[in-house]
Amino acid sequence: MIGETIFIERLIISAVLGGLIGVEREMHEKPAGFRTHIFVCLGATLFTLVSLSIGGDSSTVDISRIAAGVVTGIGFLAAGTIFRERDRTVGLTTAADLWVVAAIGLTVGIGYYSLAAVTTIFVVAVLIVGRVLDVYFLNRLSKKEKLLAKKE
Repeated sequence: MIGETIFIERLIISAVLGGLIGVEREMHEKPAGFRTHIFVCLGATLFTLVSLSIGGDSSTVDISRIAAGVVTGIGFLAAGTIFRERDRTVGLTTAADLWVVAAIGLTVGIGYYSLAAVTTIFVVAVLIVGRVLDVYFLNRLSKKEKLLAKKE
């Protein structure tokens, strides 16, 4: 049985890790920002903790069912962030990062803090590097289009 102190510790860690990703998303005014990421991470952690508490040492309770429910539920939530604008789709990165934030929450819930922290670092790094690469390729594409326009 997990004690309340450990519950609280895991919830705090979850809020911090979800918040770190949420800050990056908030800075770029994405549909899901700081609070949403914290809530998703906290919710996944709390469901995991409750699942572990219900299951305990019992072999009659399948604790993985709650984790599976979180994964499915986040899929529906994240799908709401995807929109079609003219000839492009937006919100896919937000949907994907919400899904990963839920996984981070589940990971914190079972007590794998290092794995959750490293995953958070990876997510933030991918978001930052991805944004830099997007700008680079958009500028490169824009220059190519200008050259083609001059030739015509």
